[in-house]
Amino acid sequence: IVEERRWLTEREYAEILGLGQVLPGPNVGNAAVMIGRRFHGLAGALLATAGIYAAPLVILIGLCLFYDRYGQLPAVAPAMAGIAAGAAGMVIGTALKMTGRLRLDAASLAVLLLAAAAAAGLRLPLPLIVLLLAPASVAWSIWRARRPAADEAGSAR
Repeated sequence: IVEERRWLTEREYAEILGLGQVLPGPNVGNAAVMIGRRFHGLAGALLATAGIYAAPLVILIGLCLFYDRYGQLPAVAPAMAGIAAGAAGMVIGTALKMTGRLRLDAASLAVLLLAAAAAAGLRLPLPLIVLLLAPASVAWSIWRARRPAADEAGSAR
């Protein structure tokens, strides 16, 4: 969507993903709905959501049947641990890639570091982190968005 098709910029994708994380439901599903709706309205939202869930659902059902049959074998536990580590690595890699390209300002970087410290260091639940940091982050974004307009009005005088 960003790198191959260039349908969205890095910032647009980060905004959609950020909003999708705050809304209830799976992040990828929320993002699919927002991106599909943006390009093709209600039909796009429905098709994007179906497209993002249909193939994984079939694969998941197959894996569930496989795990139900063979999950008690001792050789399966290390494989599951490896899959979990790979998934965690993908999430961390994507986060680092997005953070590097967005060129965050100091305040945004501070919010990011506070959220990471609250989750990793203090082990606070995500809803509490959002409740604590969202008001300051939104206020900062509003102030930053209004500042150029105020600067232009001051320089026009």
